[in-house]
Amino acid sequence: MGKIVVIEHLTLDGVMQAPGRPDEDPRGGFEHGGWAQERNDPAMAAAMGERMGASWSLLAGRRTYVDFASFWPKQEPNPFTDALNRVQKYVVSATQDEPLEWVNSVLLKGDPAETVAKLKGGLDENLVVFGSGVLVQALMRADLVDEFVLQIHPLVLGTGRRLFEESTTASLRLVDSVTTATGVVIATYGAR
Repeated sequence: MGKIVVIEHLTLDGVMQAPGRPDEDPRGGFEHGGWAQERNDPAMAAAMGERMGASWSLLAGRRTYVDFASFWPKQEPNPFTDALNRVQKYVVSATQDEPLEWVNSVLLKGDPAETVAKLKGGLDENLVVFGSGVLVQALMRADLVDEFVLQIHPLVLGTGRRLFEESTTASLRLVDSVTTATGVVIATYGAR
């Protein structure tokens, strides 16, 4: 059975909202979209690739899937874009309808924790989650996340959606850590 690996960009105060682009996720009046871009570093891509493994599928919530599907297929060819277009994509959503627009996409309906637990039990490859905060929080409550790869940026935003809700409790073990030339700490944590 594969693992569920959550890969997230975070600020020091735990914000995960809209790291990639200014228009990525303006919910709640969030005005700091694209905050992670100036600290991109090749070490980040290497760490993600290492933790994802050779065999993986994308697991996404509806909002992240819709955003990715509207963005990545239109990008110039590069290793990340090619991998996202090629890989199997599982979309957890109660409101999304089929057919899904992005190639190799499968809709998972029903209770997120139950549906993902069943999927995980039937796969050999890792299920990798980017973004998808609501889904990740549901998976954490059900103890389904095996590993977190947190790319922690030396930045405090003060507002925005956070990965860990106030009521979240977890005890994790540090598996690996790397500091990039741009000051991002890539901390990999495993579930205890």
